[in-house]
Amino acid sequence: MPLSKNHPILKKLVLLSFLAGSLSPLFCHPIPDIPIIGNFNSDGNSSILVEIDPRCFVDDPESEPFLTASAFKDLSQSDKARLLLQAENLTKAAFTLRFGQAAWSLPTFSFDFAFRDGGETSEENIALIQGLYHTLLDSNSSFYQIRSLESAPYDLIFTNQIDGKPQRRVNVLFPGEESFKFDLSFIEPIEVLGEEEVDPSGGLAERSVEEEANGGGSTFLSFARQGFVHVLPLGLDHILFVLGLFFLSRKWKPILYQVSVFTVAHTITLGSATVGLIRAPSSVVEPIIAASIAAVALENVFFPKYRHSRLILVFAFGLIHGLGFASVLASYDLDAVSLVFGLLGFNLGVEFGQLTVIAIAFGLTWWIREEFLYRKLVVVPGSIIIAALGIYWTVERVFL
Repeated sequence: MPLSKNHPILKKLVLLSFLAGSLSPLFCHPIPDIPIIGNFNSDGNSSILVEIDPRCFVDDPESEPFLTASAFKDLSQSDKARLLLQAENLTKAAFTLRFGQAAWSLPTFSFDFAFRDGGETSEENIALIQGLYHTLLDSNSSFYQIRSLESAPYDLIFTNQIDGKPQRRVNVLFPGEESFKFDLSFIEPIEVLGEEEVDPSGGLAERSVEEEANGGGSTFLSFARQGFVHVLPLGLDHILFVLGLFFLSRKWKPILYQVSVFTVAHTITLGSATVGLIRAPSSVVEPIIAASIAAVALENVFFPKYRHSRLILVFAFGLIHGLGFASVLASYDLDAVSLVFGLLGFNLGVEFGQLTVIAIAFGLTWWIREEFLYRKLVVVPGSIIIAALGIYWTVERVFL
């Protein structure tokens, strides 16, 4: 269907695309959360590591490019010192910790820059800021725990290692929440009795069986909640894509077909990208996600009837959306078992998130019984708004 430049739908799209520009910072995926990694040795030597992406310090992190190795070299000493100070202040606003029954506090961290492979996000290595706290614990430190402050600007990822081995149980903490109590009963001082030396690793062998048994379930539930929140309310671009699927038809079969195909597709790439089987730069993935939103919405406007051929488009875009979701889990250094539980939980959370979006949309529109009226009041104007946002995001993510 050829459209003239004066077509009313095109006029609306242009106007709404300009309006979307002022709202675009609200519609970006959040940057990865802040990992707090406890490293504990059976001899009591321990450290806590905080890793901060410098993009945390800007108002719209997703619009800010990663700090690449070459960009880091161009920074002045004062710029580098400012970033380290910002990391220190962010850490103070993010959490406190305690060992055993000691009072909650935040010890003094030393901050410096570190580099890692940019992976699918950048062809260069990217610069991060790491805060490190060293301590020597004894057997009186029965457990370790962190508390996310109400002022925490991002969610925290609570992970731990014992003698270099990542532990299964992981917590995703929202502001104001406390982590589980990480058992430190394996730490025992070495005692020398004559010529015999008591090896503290025996404590590690007997370490809480319950901790390991419950670790997978706790990680699953923690990441399930993270997956849900990543869709609702934080993932507005994903919300709009799901609404685009729903708007075409409220009949249960078209909805079931589309959601099922989309779920299968993004599950494939979410799992594959998370375990490193496939890689795609975010500079490619994010514009295609935005374009997919516009494409589905425009199809609702110009092709009002459901066709099975639409499932091919939904499947293709579902593969791309899965790559976008994978950036969340791929940024965490989890052991294999925790990664599987986290992947399953996150994916389930995403599914519940999108089903909730559909349920809310149906609840708000069920009273419009006449299909002609539903299309006039909901489908066409709603799809035009969604398409305008998708077009704007596509242009923004490619050129701006």
